[in-house]
Amino acid sequence: MKLFNVHVVVLFLLNHGASGVGSDGVSVMEGDSVTLYTGVETSQQEDIKWYFNRVRIAQISGDLSYICTDVQCNEGTERFRDRLKLDHQTGSLTITNITNTNSGEYKLKIISSSSDSEKIFIVTVIGVSAAERDEVKRKSVTEGESVSLDSGVTKSPNDLMTWYFNVIRIAEITGDQSQICTDDQCKERFRGRLKLDHQNGSLTINNTRTTDSGEYKLQIISSNSSRFSITTVKSFSVSVTSSGLSSAAVAGICAAVVLLVFAAVVGVGVFYYRRRSHTSVKQNEDDNL
Repeated sequence: MKLFNVHVVVLFLLNHGASGVGSDGVSVMEGDSVTLYTGVETSQQEDIKWYFNRVRIAQISGDLSYICTDVQCNEGTERFRDRLKLDHQTGSLTITNITNTNSGEYKLKIISSSSDSEKIFIVTVIGVSAAERDEVKRKSVTEGESVSLDSGVTKSPNDLMTWYFNVIRIAEITGDQSQICTDDQCKERFRGRLKLDHQNGSLTINNTRTTDSGEYKLQIISSNSSRFSITTVKSFSVSVTSSGLSSAAVAGICAAVVLLVFAAVVGVGVFYYRRRSHTSVKQNEDDNL
């Protein structure tokens, strides 16, 4: 019986921490976004408060009568500079364009009429160079060729991957489900020329046109659990150069080629007919001699 009790205590400490407060650890690349989930509904709570290294950085009341983030919660502190977003339905906290100075302990305090609870998130930000953070992959192709935009990752089952062209959503893949061009504007522009790789979410544009030139963005939302998610954005700049010939010119050239081939066939036929006729007449003259 004593051994059983020891096991129970050990499991409790592993799952909830020695202080009784649960904790989660998450690593995120600098420049990405991370969302820390509360797992509750704001309407069922009195207050939801967020702290970073013991400093209150966000708060939302159940009736939404009081909402604050960063400097609004603590005048004079602008660590996050408008990079904090609160979900009004759940109180979940999103930190956008995260920096290495945002590494540390985030404490969630949920106050309800029946009880209070706390949860701790340990966020580690992995630094990258400015060049890597702002890198835009550039692709140049000639009109009519295909271009592939590589995600550079292996898709996990819970990943949501969405492709945008300028401001138009053109493709989305999650789990085994995918959608391409769900609105008329997208269908009109690409007309079945997009192809998704279900293994990594990479996008291929076939039979490119000059109108396909522009900025393409891939948004990857990775949810490792129901407690946090990481959002990564990759940018691509595609330049499609003209082949030098318009579609009308190409059609004209094709028509001219067809006419030349037809004329050549007719010419050969006429030549063969005249030669055969000439040979037949000559043989008749020889027979009369």
